[in-house]
Amino acid sequence: MDKMGQPVQNSEANVYFDDTDTGRMKRQIWEASDEQIDAILAEYGIPSPPEWAKPGTYIQTTIRHQVIENRKKNDIVFVPIGCTEMHGMHTVSAMDTFFVTQILEGVRRYTANKGAPVNLALTPLNYGVHPYHHVGMPGTVMLDEDVAIGLLMNVMLGLWNDGFRKQVFLNNHGHLWMLEAAIQRFQKKYQLPGYFRVIDWHRAVREFFRTKEQGGVFDSHFCHADEAETSLGLLLFPEMVDMAHAVDTEAEQFLPAGHMDTSVDNRSCPSRWSEAEGHIGIELASTPEGVVGLAKHGEAQKAKRPVAAILKYLTLLNDDILKAFPPGTVPPVEKVTLRTEKEMAPYLKEPQSPGWKSVYSLPSLGM
Repeated sequence: MDKMGQPVQNSEANVYFDDTDTGRMKRQIWEASDEQIDAILAEYGIPSPPEWAKPGTYIQTTIRHQVIENRKKNDIVFVPIGCTEMHGMHTVSAMDTFFVTQILEGVRRYTANKGAPVNLALTPLNYGVHPYHHVGMPGTVMLDEDVAIGLLMNVMLGLWNDGFRKQVFLNNHGHLWMLEAAIQRFQKKYQLPGYFRVIDWHRAVREFFRTKEQGGVFDSHFCHADEAETSLGLLLFPEMVDMAHAVDTEAEQFLPAGHMDTSVDNRSCPSRWSEAEGHIGIELASTPEGVVGLAKHGEAQKAKRPVAAILKYLTLLNDDILKAFPPGTVPPVEKVTLRTEKEMAPYLKEPQSPGWKSVYSLPSLGM
């Protein structure tokens, strides 16, 4: 929106950006030169080798006293959410996991250089929940929804008990409904003050996955192990992509196009891809290659702008959370729960400080 409250429109691409910090940031990325995008990626160390086992990157791989010192400067924890899923013969089944860990590791590097690094937790879901049409695919390992939800709720409670009361789950995989359910069930059961959020990262910056017809750079709409995801892999972890084995496929649809959107909802269709079954063939029968789309069209260059956008957005989110709730504070207890400030006071203290109580001793008020 402009200063008069009217939408801001890019005349070539017909893309709108709100007059908010987020909208202005997206517009800057949209209008940036290729050289400026490269400079942004360099600030975040993109690309860099995966840091799952690098000391100091995740709270589980950081010496304990440093975890506490970091948390006193920044008590937000970002949690990557991935899966094990067939992504074609040309790449790896941990692809969705690597997307979010590589992005978050970049944000950690950037914020560490600013003096207050975000905290990262090793992914609790290397095996994710899947939509029905993934059933039977070799290389895809499916968890039951209730198992995954229970696991995530336990992770959330443990992180909260350790002082990480602002929790952001960054997701790439197609199980958003389960992640939303985990947050809702967690709060209904425990009613704890904090900031809890899931972000489908590619949907958060969907403008940057537009096709050429929409003013973007992609030849096809974001789907699965396709042009978009292969491009991301070539940028973020090229050593795990072998383009000699990339293929192009097309999902078998039983209804005319226009009813169901694809992965990032950038076509404005009436329903999201996850809101139906039976309109397409299951993957094993329709696209047994594990690719839905044009994987051969993948190029690292195409992924740079969407990755720059999500890095900048997550940095903005980190800063805005800390402005609203500085380290050691949470949203007002009596405005976000049915508990009282007096009741919660000992549980909100610095863990293991005088007067602190573990959240595991807190009586549940839940439904």
